[in-house]
Amino acid sequence: MSDWGAWANLAIRWLHLTAGIAWIGSSFYFMWLDSHLKAPAEARQGVAGELWSVHSGGFYHQTKFMVAPAGMPEELHWFKWEAYTTWISGFLLLSLIFYVGADLNLVDRNKLDLTSWQAIAIGLGSLAAGWLVYDGLCRSPLGRNLKVFGVVWFGALTAAAYGLTRIFSDLGAVMHVGAIIGTVMTANVFLIIIPNQKKLVAQVLAGEAPDASLGKRSKQRSVHNNYMTLPVLFIMISNHYPMIVSAPLNWLWLAGLGLVGWAVRHFFNLKNAGRIHPEVLLLAAAGFVAIGVLNEQAKPKALAGPAPTYAAVRAIVDRHCVMCHSATPTHRGVPAPPNGAAFDTLAGLQQRAPLIYERAVATHSMPLGDETHMTDAERAALGAWVKAGAKGS
Repeated sequence: MSDWGAWANLAIRWLHLTAGIAWIGSSFYFMWLDSHLKAPAEARQGVAGELWSVHSGGFYHQTKFMVAPAGMPEELHWFKWEAYTTWISGFLLLSLIFYVGADLNLVDRNKLDLTSWQAIAIGLGSLAAGWLVYDGLCRSPLGRNLKVFGVVWFGALTAAAYGLTRIFSDLGAVMHVGAIIGTVMTANVFLIIIPNQKKLVAQVLAGEAPDASLGKRSKQRSVHNNYMTLPVLFIMISNHYPMIVSAPLNWLWLAGLGLVGWAVRHFFNLKNAGRIHPEVLLLAAAGFVAIGVLNEQAKPKALAGPAPTYAAVRAIVDRHCVMCHSATPTHRGVPAPPNGAAFDTLAGLQQRAPLIYERAVATHSMPLGDETHMTDAERAALGAWVKAGAKGS
């Protein structure tokens, strides 16, 4: 990536993080608010509940109407730009890293020999397909039952994770699963929640009886978004954890961690409503451990043999690594060694030996997309050299 690309990456990633915090914060707050509303001390027509709270030295009195107030105030705040900005910045980031850099970051020819445009088309198609499947489920009879819907939608996302990890590079696949979830969440706001709220406002202003079903459908999508927040947050930071992203069962890890995120969110939603159910967290933890055990069993076995010489390791590194990890990289789109890791000297290799073992041996996450086709024997040799002390002889 050129210098402008690196600066654009920083700016967009920062915006994405900031907007995401604002959006998810408001989602958490309104779910908490709904669960704490009490019947008003003095019954008022059309009022569903109220809450007194204190924050930052001030007292607040929140009131929720059953459908809508009898008359609209002159100024009404809409919670929408937090969601839109999060998606727009996320899509720009996805495009910059995985579409502009598709050959390096998205395509893995050991899985499927795709051109850049084919990979981009599949990526964009997965986002559209994710929304169509989700929206169809919501509109079907399944959408009326949160538990049944949750199981089916979880299964659909798990199937998407399995399929995408067989098509794209590991990181590219994981990020597209996150993009599917983020697209669904934002489309809920843009296509369902905000339009329904606008219809309610228009009905009140026209003196008509507001349609309660509009609010009900918006609430359904809002609750779904609330449960999808923690899984998508994990995916946002998952590039830091190749032991999950590049694990043999990475699709199952995604499913398990998504389930953990759902369970944590459900635990706190119940807790906010005054119900404590620790068994929800225990069940999620048991599933997490089970996936970890399966993953360890699925790891490829390292080849046995003596540690190679430094000269043999030097040849492997020069063949597969230094085009990027060098003081003067030669790979297109890589102006400087990623994370400052340069492997063109023995000292550079020794300094990063544990990282080399993790990325190239334990998880196979490097080289990116296995662009240079590093063999299992070469990975085993690197691992044996690191385990033997990464010596220069």
